Parts: sequence; C-alpha cells; structure tokens
Amino acid sequence: MLVKRIGEAPALEVRATGIPYAFAPCIAVCRDPRWGHCYESYIEDPKVVQSMTTLISGLQGDVPAGSEGRPYVGGSKKVAACAKHYVGDGGTFMGINENGTIIDAHGLMTIHMPAYYNSIIRGVSTVMTSYSSWNGKKMHANHFLVTDFLKNKLKFWGFVISDWQGIDRITSPPGVNYSYSVEAGVGAGIDMIMVPFAYTEFIDDLTYQVKNNIIPMSRINDAVYRFFRVKFTMGLFENPYADPSLVHELGKHVSSQHHIFFLSHSICQDP
Repeated sequence: MLVKRIGEAPALEVRATGIPYAFAPCIAVCRDPRWGHCYESYIEDPKVVQSMTTLISGLQGDVPAGSEGRPYVGGSKKVAACAKHYVGDGGTFMGINENGTIIDAHGLMTIHMPAYYNSIIRGVSTVMTSYSSWNGKKMHANHFLVTDFLKNKLKFWGFVISDWQGIDRITSPPGVNYSYSVEAGVGAGIDMIMVPFAYTEFIDDLTYQVKNNIIPMSRINDAVYRFFRVKFTMGLFENPYADPSLVHELGKHVSSQHHIFFLSHSICQDP
C-alpha cells in the first residue's frame, strides 16, 4: 500500500498540470554500484523490483478483474505510466551508462525481465526502450525483444516509446546515418519516437520509407492502433483538456511525497 500511495500522489499533481502521462516507474535492476543511474533503480534484487511495480497501480489505478494485462488508466485523476528502460539497462558492462549488457538469455529473462511481466499484468500503458544494448544489439533496434517478445509473446497491448533521441544512438556516432536509424527503430517495433530537434528530417525519412515499402504500412497501423487504444483508455477523446478544478492539488502532496519516498527508500536497501 505504501508504494501504491507513492504513485497516487504524483498522479494527481501531474494530472493537475494537464499532463496525463508520467515517465515512471524505472524498473531497472541495478547490478553494478558503479552505474551512474543507480538512483533510477530500486535495488539489485529482481524480486523487490517486481514488487515495486505496485507503483503503476498508484499512477494508473487498479486494473478491473478480468482485464489484467490490458492498458488501463482509471479516470481523470490518474495518468498513463511508463515502465522503463526496456531492458537490462541496470546490468551494463562495468556499470557504464548506455553500455552493453552482456548476459545470456536465461540471465536476461530471470534478472532483468520479471518486473516487466508484473508491469504488463498491472496494465501499464507504455514501455520505454533503453539506450543500452544486449549482447551487442541496440535495444532501440532490437526487433526480437521489442516486437517478438514484448508485443507478441508477452501480449503487451500498450505502445512502445523511444528514449530521448534514442534512435539517434543506434549508430555510432549518434545520428551518423539517420535514415537507417529511423528504419531500424520503427522497424524494431518502437511506436512513438522522441524527436526533440530533427523532427522534420524524421517525418521526411519515415514518409519516404513508408511510401517505398521499406517500412510496411502494417507497422504504422500497429503503432496507430496502440496509440488510440491508450488514448481511449485514458478518456482523452471525451475529455481532452486539463481539469481546472484540480489546480488546488498542485504542491499539496509534496511534503507527504518526500516522507513516503524516504521511508520507502530506507526499507528497500540491503542492510
């Protein structure tokens, strides 16, 4: 219940700003204390990280019985959650951020993947891909893990979103072959691409590739279908604007959030 309350407080305040989406929770399993993003992880124990996915229920609400595994946002005071960063970003070699996670399939599935199972059962709306690689394959270009496993095998019905300029990092140096990055990222199964700067180039490249059957229209249809499913679940078509009656919630929960955070942080650390 404590972890759920941690999600409920920011959900209400984020909705009060008119934003119905939160880039949380980060469910990385931190396997190396040298990793500079350990602060984005709960702990190194996969079972504890699994249990912390209860935060999703705080952000989105409890999935109705019988609808487990489907994207769910329970009303105008809840937000869409995002499980990230898929997958293995806390297990990179020598703890170097955005590095490669070198581990066999069994290790990936038993250490880094379990929290995603729980997230999907809890109806998480979106999943964000990681900058990192798995055994040399960039996650933003990993068709097997994004489409074959996450979407098809685990039956994730929400949408997959890239990290900030994530497709740029498919190549080294980043963006050196942007057309290829668009093809590899969208082709891998990423539905929404965070393009903060080169959006005209992205639109032009993607349009060209679809028109020339480099990226099949079925891939675009899949992405759009997932967007609409999440948006309908969120009620954005019926209520697209911010609710001004929630403005008094802004800042109201800050002190309680800090108290809950530090309490939860203390109970999640190894002795």
